[in-house]
Amino acid sequence: MPRRLFSVLLAVAVVLAAVVVRMAPVSAVASDPYAFKNVRIDGGGFVPGIVFNPTEKNLVYARTDIGGAYRWNQSTRTWTPLLDWVGWDRWGWNGVVSLATDPVDTDRVYVAAGMYTNSWDPGNGAVLRSTDKGATWQAAPLPFKLGGNMPGRGMGEALAVDPNRNSVLYLGTPNGNGLWRSTDHGATWAKVASFPNPGDYAQDPGDPNGYLSHRPGVVWVTFDPRSSAKGDATRTIYVGVADKDDTVYRTTDAGATWERVPGQPTGYLAHKGVLDTVNGNLFIATSDTGGPYDGGKGDVWRYATATGTWTQVSPVPSSSSDAYFGYSGLTLDRQNPGTLMVATQISWWPDVIFFRSTDSGATWTRVWDWTSYPNRSFRYKMDVSANPWLTFGGNPQPPEVTPKLGWMTESLEIDPFDSDRMMYGTGATVYGTEDLTKWDSGGQFTIRPMARGLEETAVLDLVSPPSGAPLVSALGDIGGFRHADLDAVPPMMFTSPGFTSTTSLDYAEKNPGVLVRAGNFTDADRPNDSHVAFSTDGGANWFQGSEPGGIDEGGTVAAAADGSRFVWAPKGVAVHHSTGFGTSWQQSQGLPTGAVVESDRVDPMTFYGFGGGRFHLSTNGGATFTATAATGLPATGNVHFKALPGTKGDIWLAGETGLFRSTDGGASFTRLPGVTSAVNVGFGKAAPGQSYPAVFAVATIGGVTGLYRSDDAGANWVRVNDDDHQWGNMGEALTGDPRIYGRVYLGTNGRGIIYGDRTGPTPTVTPTVTPTVTPTVTPTVTPTVGKACTATYTVGNQWPGGFSAEVTVRNTGTAATAGWKVTWKYPGDQRITQLWNGSHTQAGADVTVSNLSYNGAVQPNATTSFGLNGAGPAATPTLTCTAS
Repeated sequence: MPRRLFSVLLAVAVVLAAVVVRMAPVSAVASDPYAFKNVRIDGGGFVPGIVFNPTEKNLVYARTDIGGAYRWNQSTRTWTPLLDWVGWDRWGWNGVVSLATDPVDTDRVYVAAGMYTNSWDPGNGAVLRSTDKGATWQAAPLPFKLGGNMPGRGMGEALAVDPNRNSVLYLGTPNGNGLWRSTDHGATWAKVASFPNPGDYAQDPGDPNGYLSHRPGVVWVTFDPRSSAKGDATRTIYVGVADKDDTVYRTTDAGATWERVPGQPTGYLAHKGVLDTVNGNLFIATSDTGGPYDGGKGDVWRYATATGTWTQVSPVPSSSSDAYFGYSGLTLDRQNPGTLMVATQISWWPDVIFFRSTDSGATWTRVWDWTSYPNRSFRYKMDVSANPWLTFGGNPQPPEVTPKLGWMTESLEIDPFDSDRMMYGTGATVYGTEDLTKWDSGGQFTIRPMARGLEETAVLDLVSPPSGAPLVSALGDIGGFRHADLDAVPPMMFTSPGFTSTTSLDYAEKNPGVLVRAGNFTDADRPNDSHVAFSTDGGANWFQGSEPGGIDEGGTVAAAADGSRFVWAPKGVAVHHSTGFGTSWQQSQGLPTGAVVESDRVDPMTFYGFGGGRFHLSTNGGATFTATAATGLPATGNVHFKALPGTKGDIWLAGETGLFRSTDGGASFTRLPGVTSAVNVGFGKAAPGQSYPAVFAVATIGGVTGLYRSDDAGANWVRVNDDDHQWGNMGEALTGDPRIYGRVYLGTNGRGIIYGDRTGPTPTVTPTVTPTVTPTVTPTVTPTVGKACTATYTVGNQWPGGFSAEVTVRNTGTAATAGWKVTWKYPGDQRITQLWNGSHTQAGADVTVSNLSYNGAVQPNATTSFGLNGAGPAATPTLTCTAS
């Protein structure tokens, strides 16, 4: 539902407030009801904060740096996203720098939202508040930015609810804005003028991008509930500041005055501050940087609140020669006062270390220990069978193991109601255990992923080929996947080679088993690997090609319609083309460096490029490009364009000035009326009664930015998302499904891959042209009654000693098939070396291919296909098809 924001600025008190009013969806175009789900990956990004409510069992929240916030559902053991309503106009609110759950009225939850404090995010931050555990929200905009994806985002929590008077909240803020307070459940906020130190630490004050110069500022707030009676504002509050000389402050008069806590340690930043109210100890975990990627020194300290005594209780003191890390993730066992755990910040090699103490830090044990190098002993075992990709396809040598225990573990939390349950966030997922106390009894506790429903990938490209797996993804940070089942976690990300981020992906329209991807990785770690990879079996297996010199980022890549050649535009390097699978590359002429490249989906020799505000055409396989005469295209901003399957030269282009279409190979473009801006465009199966594919666009139409579909080549549009499903700055990746009408795959920046299916009735399509001549010719071919099929064998690429081929199976009967079988006899010694989208046997020259589970059902007059690679000379045998 829409959320309208009304704000009022009271200049004297610098108080800001806003309300969000639910209304009926507002749109200038029709809507079509859809059901949306995530394509399952489970995790895929950094989870800097996990927050247990201290008074309601199983009420748990997680915050992410770019993907919003989530609430745990104990009955299903899944996470529910809470901020999908945030749209393009407030996309930065999907960066959550802090989260607070109310210990008094547990229906209340608060989020400090804002993604970047530099120029990357145009909007200011806000405090979002909910009275129904995140089902609906209101917002109080702030007069400055917050940094959910800035340095120091794992410190905290900076937002906290007073446990004695829950109408009072405090918020620590960055970049000199200090400490803020609300006295009306977060509706209005005012700066605490008496707080003396806004925090001066920045990782690199001179960073010209304004990223590393970010000052995390006031980073955590911890109440001492013992200092006041219920109903009165808590008098004693501890506050952490990103300042290496003055990192902990305290008030004893409910925020009227503040002081630096005397005797505190200096030289490091207090990432966390947690109070043991039973024993009266404040624990802080410190590190030499703000994290989350680094940290080389630090300590753990215990402050006795009754005596004012500080005691260093570091498992490995910063002065030790064994210290190569600081500390962050800090948690107490509320069922067993004096038991606490802390995580290293940061121990990349060989792995993160968790330390556990049962005597308030006097002594510690480690989650793993050295035995005889390089061997280690472990107090835990890991079971990632639910998310096997967490091994990252690695096979490391000792002392490293796979999967890793974690990294960037700034949130390590023991359930306040259950000493056996612990959850912690990493750079890739949420892990947890439910038998933690085996640590103390000498047994091994088990760690498993606890991330189902929490989808945090940044999606960079998507393709849905006409056969094979329904979706293949290109992702930031974890490479990408072949999604054979949208509702199951894929077993492994792309490997051989693996990319940290896959930046571009394409398939050969007429030979869809052929795929190509380009991507990024750290070149110093793998100097002999290429930034481009190929597959001939629909993405199940990959191999790398060669690459031109000077490449360190993937850019965009395109496959010819038949998979015979490729054009690659690596970032910062001239465009190149290759015949075959990248065995050699030649520089293309006429297309500027940094251009975006795509292929025509019919003509294998035709490629397109866009760069410098001009559209370019190649008709010789990418060897040379020529700028077309097309004018009026977007001159700035991000541009996406795609060629339509099945029709040569039909191109759609999306940019900040609208949505454009060419029907003449880019020689000219027409701007579609009513579309004022567009992010991306894609194609899916045509609507019933239509021949032109469905067109999907993330665009602004009638003043509403959303996800739209047109069934008539852009003449009319329907909005398919609603105001509860906006997913921030969605649309960097977008495609329909060529096999299922209405299905759309949408890439988000931090909420993973969304797929949607229509839930309304099949639309009635009225043809725009009524035939004026009644046909007088009766078809001479009558479909076979019952089940029948034919098969056509088409030779594809050929090379010395080998060939590829595609077989198209058509249902020529009047009933849908449940399965099919194709047989043939090769004329010579041809041998199949690889086959996809089918199951085959070969005995001598005789070949039999049967359907797989997902492509046996073929409707009358519909087709499916399988592909193969073979050894020997190419031949075209006679095929027999049998339907069942």
